Parts: sequence; structure tokens; C-alpha cells
Amino acid sequence: MSMTRIAPLEPPYEAEVAAAFERIMPPGMPALKLFRTQAHNKRVLQRMLAGNLLDKGSIDLRERELIILRTCARCGSEYEWGVHVALFAEKAGLTKVDIAASLRADPDLSLLPAKEILLFKAVDELHDSSGISDALWMALTHYYSSAQILEIINLTGNYHTVSFICNAAIVELESYAPRFAQFR
Repeated sequence: MSMTRIAPLEPPYEAEVAAAFERIMPPGMPALKLFRTQAHNKRVLQRMLAGNLLDKGSIDLRERELIILRTCARCGSEYEWGVHVALFAEKAGLTKVDIAASLRADPDLSLLPAKEILLFKAVDELHDSSGISDALWMALTHYYSSAQILEIINLTGNYHTVSFICNAAIVELESYAPRFAQFR
């Protein structure tokens, strides 16, 4: 099956859904297909939007986006990965090399600063084992506080969930979002 399993809602939206879309989307930009798909369950949509971690957090924008891209790539979520490349990569100062590294099974991490290498390793360990080894935890503490490490873990987990939704519902790719193949 390769077709969308849950068709995104089309306008006009119920008032509660329309208000949620207005809060989360930039002015003039239509709601993402992911959000319109989630809107089939207003409670799930509200919880997703309430816990999205896209506000100013304890880690910087570049670090946040590296974590999200790596998580989505590891989960095979081309939809969410592409949306984040399209909407956040430039603001986060990510280069084509940084973006391509997020996709590689064994990326050349020598091109990233040491603390960003640790972010990729944290995402990979969380993805592979649902945990972080003692050695990696200790390495992370040299650069990140406990609050920041918790944010790293939560971002990774949150974007696993987003990836599950995109992949299981087969959310159609946004036309403006890059594809994996453009960076491989």
C-alpha cells in the first residue's frame, strides 16, 4: 500500500481545529498535511501541538534540528525530515553537509563539532537500544546539563512518535519539502 491511509482534512475546518492551525503555522502558510491528518482526532492534535518542543528550549536551534533530522532519518520519515529541512535548516545554520550527514548510516562526523557528534550518537543509541550507555552519558555531561540531556531524550522520543504517525498513516510528502535522494 503506497497511498495515504488517512486523508488530510480539507477546509473549512471546525473552529477549534482552525484555531490550532492558526497558532502553529506561520501567517499565510496552509496547515501541514501531518497536522491535517492528526486533526481527525482533535485531542491527539492538541496534545501533539502542546508537546512539540519547537519553542526556545534549553538547547540551541541548530542542535534541536540536528536531533530532529537524525531521528527522522533513522526512522525513515522522509515527510517530517523534509519539512524540517524546508522550514528550519536555513534558520538553524545547517549546511548541505550537515543535512546529508543526518541521513548516512555511518556519517563522516569529523565535519561536525564534538558536541554535535554526541547528539548523533545519542539519537542513534536511543533509536537502537531505547537508552544511553554510561560512556555516552558521561561524554554528554561535558557539554550539556541534565536539563539539556532530558530535552535531547524528549526530542528524540517525540520525533519517533511523529515519524511513526507519518510512516504508518503514509502522510503524503509536502510539495516544497526536500527528499532524501536530494542529499544522499
